[in-house]
Amino acid sequence: MLIGIDGNEANVEKRVGIGEYAFELLRQFSSSKFKVQSAKFIVYLKEKPRGDLPKEREGWKYRVIGPRKFWTQFALPFNLYISKPRPDVFFSPTHYAPRFSPIPTVISIMDLSYIHFPEMFKKSDLYQLENWTAYSVRNAKRVLTISQSSKGDIIRVYKVEPDKVMVTYPGIKSEIRNPKSETNSKYKIQMTKLLREKYGIEGEYILFVGTLQPRKNIVRLIEAFSLVCHPELVSGSQSKRDSDLRQNDTELIIVGKKGWLYEEILEAPKKFGVEDRVKFLDFVPDDDLPVFYKNALCFVLPSLYEGFGLPVLEAMQYGCPVITSNVSSLPEAGGDAALYIDPLDVDDIAKNLEFIIHNSELREKLRKKGYEQVKKFSWEKTAKETLKVLEEVASDSA
Repeated sequence: MLIGIDGNEANVEKRVGIGEYAFELLRQFSSSKFKVQSAKFIVYLKEKPRGDLPKEREGWKYRVIGPRKFWTQFALPFNLYISKPRPDVFFSPTHYAPRFSPIPTVISIMDLSYIHFPEMFKKSDLYQLENWTAYSVRNAKRVLTISQSSKGDIIRVYKVEPDKVMVTYPGIKSEIRNPKSETNSKYKIQMTKLLREKYGIEGEYILFVGTLQPRKNIVRLIEAFSLVCHPELVSGSQSKRDSDLRQNDTELIIVGKKGWLYEEILEAPKKFGVEDRVKFLDFVPDDDLPVFYKNALCFVLPSLYEGFGLPVLEAMQYGCPVITSNVSSLPEAGGDAALYIDPLDVDDIAKNLEFIIHNSELREKLRKKGYEQVKKFSWEKTAKETLKVLEEVASDSA
């Protein structure tokens, strides 16, 4: 069986969301666990493969084609028509299937945020998402998605049969943990030094990781943080004395590259009087992110909507207590290992922030539950389930 894959989302320098999903699937498919004689792969790209993509070998090849403009609509389908040998099935880990493809296709849809919050997208992006996704769903043999919540949305919006949509939960990078080293004073000093010298972080902090865009609800998070900085303003606040002792230097650290419509987010700290307590760090390398998670008082993801919410599991993997929204797929990711908030209620966000940072027993309880929750997810499992669907589609179309 020959499998064609659109590898462009994985072939970028800074991978988040769908880019990470695509990259991890390529990495798994090319690994020794998937070196089976019955499956070979051709990865189609607009540009030559980056150095960290899997190396070519027998059964794993790259094909760089052009022109780049409207690549999915013209260059890719034309090449699929003339390919010899022609793939038995084509997999696009994005919303967009190749138009006019002669090959049965499987696509992946992370979420339908553009349906729920169209006002949060640029008009050009929204037009493409609405029209190209609708075309792709109609013509795909199977649609993969990453949560039951997203599956329900796809079935409802695109009026497809439930058995056409398959849920393959995303994985999480495995981490070899050494609890002894993590409690070692020398190790803690090294982590503290990295935060201080490279990122200018010295005290306690609350952490957010994600792209700066309206759907992430960062403005309400900053407003809620401002209330925590001024506990007398929070309805039902716990001990003001404890807050005064603890909140003197607590910061809100926001890690993530600029997405779209981010201007209001950048202006929010000044608007709510916490410009000296909120730090934007743009993109942080994967190698440094564990240090942020391990040292944070808690991780907060107050999104209005998520296809899955992978940062929730990343935080749990590194022993970071999690606060996240009680909407869309986030309860699927967090299970019983997270503290849930109403993302539209600033007071609720503030009260839960204050609750978790003052309650060491709760933080420890969430840490332990988090370690168990992440065991349910792995990229190897995601890849195996994806490959099974591809094999079924190829077999049905033979």
